[in-house]
Amino acid sequence: MVLQWLMTAAFLLSTAVQWNDPDPIPWMAIYGGAAAMSAWAALRPSGYPWWAPAIVAVIALVWSATLLPQVMGKVRIAELFEAWEMKSPRIEVAREAGGLLIVTAWMAVTALVRFAQRP
Repeated sequence: MVLQWLMTAAFLLSTAVQWNDPDPIPWMAIYGGAAAMSAWAALRPSGYPWWAPAIVAVIALVWSATLLPQVMGKVRIAELFEAWEMKSPRIEVAREAGGLLIVTAWMAVTALVRFAQRP
């Protein structure tokens, strides 16, 4: 449950920092959705349907799959952490894909935990 609260906070922060993005609405929606699912799982560990976070995971995975071809082999991992501001569009796309993969992974964990608990 503590991890769910930590991820809720991380996803809420991710939602907030999208405000000044050129296209904030889809990014705020995916991070906000992940935050909502994490909070729901923290508040009611056996009261959320497994498929709800699974849907968020699938959306994030498909979205990241559309971005990854643009950056695979073109961005070094170290470049992602060299500066906070956007240095180049390819680094921004790589960061976006990475964020989506984090959402995918955590929502998959959240869905699988609940799926394993179902009666």
